[in-house]
Amino acid sequence: MIKRELYMKRIRPFIGGDLIKVMTGLRRSGKSVMLELIKEELMASGVEPSQIISINFEDMRYSHLQTAAALHAEILKRSESIRGKAYLFFDEIQEVNGWEKCVNSLRVALDCDIYITGSNAKLLSGELATYIGGRYVEFVIYPFSFAEFLELYRTLSPDVTLQQCFQKYLLSGGMPYLSNLRYEAEPSRQYLTDLFNSVQLKDIVMRNKIRDADLLERIIAYMTANVGTVFSASSLVKFFKNEQRTVAAETILNYIRYCCDSYLFYQIKRRDLRGKQILASNEKYYIADHGIREAVFGGNMKDINQTLENIVCMELLRRGYAVTVGRTGEKEIDFVCEKRGELLYVQVAYLLASENTVRREFGAYDDVSDNFPKYVVSLDEFDMSRNGIKHRNIRDFLLAEEWN
Repeated sequence: MIKRELYMKRIRPFIGGDLIKVMTGLRRSGKSVMLELIKEELMASGVEPSQIISINFEDMRYSHLQTAAALHAEILKRSESIRGKAYLFFDEIQEVNGWEKCVNSLRVALDCDIYITGSNAKLLSGELATYIGGRYVEFVIYPFSFAEFLELYRTLSPDVTLQQCFQKYLLSGGMPYLSNLRYEAEPSRQYLTDLFNSVQLKDIVMRNKIRDADLLERIIAYMTANVGTVFSASSLVKFFKNEQRTVAAETILNYIRYCCDSYLFYQIKRRDLRGKQILASNEKYYIADHGIREAVFGGNMKDINQTLENIVCMELLRRGYAVTVGRTGEKEIDFVCEKRGELLYVQVAYLLASENTVRREFGAYDDVSDNFPKYVVSLDEFDMSRNGIKHRNIRDFLLAEEWN
């Protein structure tokens, strides 16, 4: 089990505190493992196993606890025998009807430390704000980074080169369970396809009571094929019109929002760097795991530029950056990243194979005059840094502890 220190470092300061720790993210991205890692740390610090109450609501054995009243009564009953603080772990809490009331009441009634996970962004919206607003801290858990993948893959294949590992990552992606399948091609493809179908059915269709599942499938296929390209609902309306299908732009936007709520896609807005404002339309979308894209739709190597861009985008989000696409006049910078008032600019290319390509990629920064770090990353092995703009091989960029 990988320690996932990137997340533990963020969670550790809140362990034992009274804020509810909420872990969200794509189904099967490792949220349950994070709960296990926290339990391990607690027990290593002297917490007794008897102080820990852990329930996974996808387990049928707990189906009788899927109402707020039933869960509340069960936890109060179990906590009677606990000496000291109770540590409560609720996995996939959204399966419990009215869970917000229950969790807030437990927080008030017991000396406890609460951890919950969920696979839907709506977990932290609506009614939740009423009950536990300001009393929780959220951590988004993403599929494995290249560094995490590398650590695990090398335990299975110690002799592979860094290049071979990255090649495997390009096709397999970062879903944690694949290591149990030893990253074998066919079982991995089957698992990722089943996972995709599960997200589509349980987290999108059923949760949002979607009637036109065929339309949803077509929208997801379109978004997946076009990751990293400028997107507008009107362009999709035209696309469907060409297929003799009339769809309202509002319906398309709703379906896309549901996909983002399930953490299958991430929306990256565009920003005018001159006017310093977020642009209202033509955002881009990236898929949470490029391995799912390859398994279900194929084309990761054919669309290598898009795949590399997707990998870099997810790494920037994973490291806690607020990410936008930057525009200066006619030029566009792939990613403008902000964290604690500091900026980072990243331009992604497959290969800087010609002088024209070099000029285009480095020229994206011509109108950016600040002194924040600016990168061009590609699969080239040679350093082509120039004019204060750093060029890095994408593998090295992804493995760097920090960018400055």
